[in-house]
Amino acid sequence: MTDTTASTPARRYPFWETLGDVWASYAENRGAVAGLFVFLFLVAVAVFAPLIAPHAPDAQNTAALLQPPAWQQGGSLDYLLGTDAVGRDMLSRLIFGARYSLFIGLVVVVLSLVSGIALGLVAGYFGGWVDIVIMRVMDVILAFPSLLLALVLVAILGPGLDNAMIAIALVLQPHFVRLTRGSVMTERGKDYVQAVRTVGAGPIRIMLKTILPNCVAPLIVQATLSFSNAILEAAALGFLGMGAQPPTPEWGTMLAEAREFILRAWWVVTFPGLAILITVIAINLMGDGLRDALDPKLKRS
Repeated sequence: MTDTTASTPARRYPFWETLGDVWASYAENRGAVAGLFVFLFLVAVAVFAPLIAPHAPDAQNTAALLQPPAWQQGGSLDYLLGTDAVGRDMLSRLIFGARYSLFIGLVVVVLSLVSGIALGLVAGYFGGWVDIVIMRVMDVILAFPSLLLALVLVAILGPGLDNAMIAIALVLQPHFVRLTRGSVMTERGKDYVQAVRTVGAGPIRIMLKTILPNCVAPLIVQATLSFSNAILEAAALGFLGMGAQPPTPEWGTMLAEAREFILRAWWVVTFPGLAILITVIAINLMGDGLRDALDPKLKRS
């Protein structure tokens, strides 16, 4: 009996092959790869913050007020990045601040993505007056500067981290609605959608199982870019006193607390600002790489 095992072709896994192609294209962008590693490092820092941080983020040492970083005269190895105005370790607060910033970005993106996809699917699939009502509301939201609108919403809801995340999610939602609607309107007239409708599939099944999977790529890119926008908006609200409230070690709130010490204690302002800058740049580089990898037509030369 002939053994045909060796000649039998290995089973192919389209998902993993597609993922491999995306990664190969993504890896060609060195900036995107660098951004990914920085982001993964920040995630690891946020997850293991209690193990990494040398001090508790709210622990005060009245004998070390505004102590400079360790490499400056008067600094100490106990506080590598110095201390703030009430003697709290800057390094520990930055490490725990990564938790808040990444958590804010995640919650805001999930809220705006889910609600934006739902509204975009309905508007794009049904059209008519439903589409008009939804899109005019989105146009009104987009007519306002995002930070100004977020400030107004937080002022109505009340200052605090939870309300700030809700306000930022509402501000970012129109981008997902418009993107989803445009993709749905492009796909709904194609033959494969007509075929599914012919066999008796209902609107919800067609929207969620037939059309939505073909709209995922641009939504992933938009979600990545919105992640960095959410961190920036939250930091801005925290700086203005409308987001996370002291003594929460959120980077924007840390900047707000340090405003009066800019001239005599540069480190209390510089390090939180650098943390925001590096995080946003890393996430934007990731989004740029994902855009090129998921849509080769947009790949830069």
